Amino acid sequence: MSGRPKRRGRVWLIGLLLFALAIVGKGLWNARAEPIVRTATIAVAGWPADTPPMRVLLISDTHVAGPDMPPERLRAILRRLNRLKPDLILLAGDFHSGKNVATRHYSAAEVTAPFAEAKARLGVVAVLGNHDYWFQPEPIARGMRAAGVTVLRNGAVRRGPLIVGGVDDEVTRHDNLKRTYAAMDRLGPGPRILVTHSPDIVPELPAPVAAVFAGHTHCGQIALPVVGALSYASQYGDRFACGAMTDHGQRLFVGAGLGTSILPLRYGVPPDVWLVTLGPPEAVK
Repeated sequence: MSGRPKRRGRVWLIGLLLFALAIVGKGLWNARAEPIVRTATIAVAGWPADTPPMRVLLISDTHVAGPDMPPERLRAILRRLNRLKPDLILLAGDFHSGKNVATRHYSAAEVTAPFAEAKARLGVVAVLGNHDYWFQPEPIARGMRAAGVTVLRNGAVRRGPLIVGGVDDEVTRHDNLKRTYAAMDRLGPGPRILVTHSPDIVPELPAPVAAVFAGHTHCGQIALPVVGALSYASQYGDRFACGAMTDHGQRLFVGAGLGTSILPLRYGVPPDVWLVTLGPPEAVK
């Protein structure tokens, strides 16, 4: 008789272990899901006459590392996203992973090389994220440039009718809005957008822009039933948590990202990208 409780205990233990493995396996499966392409349109006042709308693709938080985002997987995703035929691609930082539990880490060159696959009529513009600064910011920036990507660090470029400002990483205190706006001013008139890693810059913007494109929050990455997201990694809580929003009149898009941070798991929050069409009011209704 004494052997029965022991056997029951072993059965329960095995059951719990199998359940835990199933939960982890599901999280890994979710992390490797095909990203959802979310779409939106923005009517931009003062859009230049006779200039067609632009399709801007936001990609954030690729976090290249094993097991969920090896370089070859990122290459394949970028090739598929090229089929969307964006006019401009914005990369909102955190190219490196930083996961302590990663099954494999990659060099700056390996992390950035896949971005040579990203193709858009007006090119690819990027900013760095906090994980890039915690890793090797200069090699990451050089690698992105070698892949044909324009890296903005509190600077600006003109792409078609748009003036694109790139605000450096706010989390590691490399952001400088004054310098970014001065760089946009030097490019003359035109509709403006901003790309940045963390959306926490929005309350401090000196002036509104047509749209802000950001990542960093992962839309929570792990959102549990009843409990919700464990964290948005933002000083503003869930104010800039996820998706398309308007904050005190400022349009803002925050992506869930492609990769994962801390743990290679996702629950309730699929990876995504944003394809946003900007143009004159009469053309984007």
